[in-house]
Amino acid sequence: MLSGSVSRRYARAILLIGEQNQNYDILASEIDRLAATYDKSSELRSVLENPAFSVTQRQAVLDELSRRLMLSRTIHNFASLLLTRNRLSALPGIARHLRLLVDEQAGRVRARVTSARPLDQATETRIAIAIGKATGRAVLLEKHIDESLIGGVVTQVGDLVYDGSLATELQKLRDRWLQN
Repeated sequence: MLSGSVSRRYARAILLIGEQNQNYDILASEIDRLAATYDKSSELRSVLENPAFSVTQRQAVLDELSRRLMLSRTIHNFASLLLTRNRLSALPGIARHLRLLVDEQAGRVRARVTSARPLDQATETRIAIAIGKATGRAVLLEKHIDESLIGGVVTQVGDLVYDGSLATELQKLRDRWLQN
């Protein structure tokens, strides 16, 4: 496993290439697709990381994967570099760091909003506007459902968590009641 600093350096390098070519968002999306595919398939990981297969064989698998994912030459070459340096396992970390850098560069922030049921468009808009006012950035909502929340929402922006769920409020009420 590679350290975070190495993953950050690779992510910064891709960001610089994207800035020069004015396509950093596209490159980040491609890295996201590649990392998600790599992360989801244990068979793919075992082939690409297994030294029992020659570099040529592993490169052929990577070439086919790049073709199927319609990756640009830049990202294909980057993945090949990781392959030859035995660093493909860093791909998910590189993707996470790159997404943070690209969002910062683009002046936006991602917010993870978890609710017990799907939110209506008006509620999503109100949440995005409130987060935008608080952060001064454009907001991308990542919506998730967790029925155990009972009601309300939990919103995470970076390391900050705003928990307005009914489950948490009931737990606080229960704790106060037990203290008395």
